[in-house]
Amino acid sequence: MKEISVLSLICSCLYPESRKNIMGDYEELSFFCSFLLHTHADMDIKPINKRASGQAFEVILKPTSPVSEVAHCITSPPKRDISLEDIQKKLEAAEDRRRSQEAQVLRTLAEKREHERDVLMKALEENSNFSRMAEEKLQMKMEQIEENRMAYLAAMMERLQEKEKHAQEVRRNKELREALTA
Repeated sequence: MKEISVLSLICSCLYPESRKNIMGDYEELSFFCSFLLHTHADMDIKPINKRASGQAFEVILKPTSPVSEVAHCITSPPKRDISLEDIQKKLEAAEDRRRSQEAQVLRTLAEKREHERDVLMKALEENSNFSRMAEEKLQMKMEQIEENRMAYLAAMMERLQEKEKHAQEVRRNKELREALTA
């Protein structure tokens, strides 16, 4: 006779074609069913005629006997009387837990608020730094533009003075030529 696992038996019940390979014949199945009967005394399993689709069984639940009730009955521990002091202690412990949880929530919110403040301060500081740097750059650019403008004006004035000197020279040379030709 083959030894089979419970998993194999369940699979054989679900897939009849695999049962032929796993279990062999009806005698082995009935032996296993009788084994189940010994382990579960409150059930009776009777085989029904073989069918083309597979083997069928009838499971009969046996009525409980007083002997089996005593064996299966588990006594619960005796309940002790709950005193007013015990109830008061439990209520105080629950109140302490509630306060602790509330304090934890408040701490978490305070930390979040502090983080938000830090982020806001950092953003304001960065914005201030950016504004200050932009203003300094603009000031330097304006000074450079002013210097360039003054240099350009000085160059223009110098060229104008040179042209004026040249014009005076040309006039003086013309007057000298006219004086020599006259």
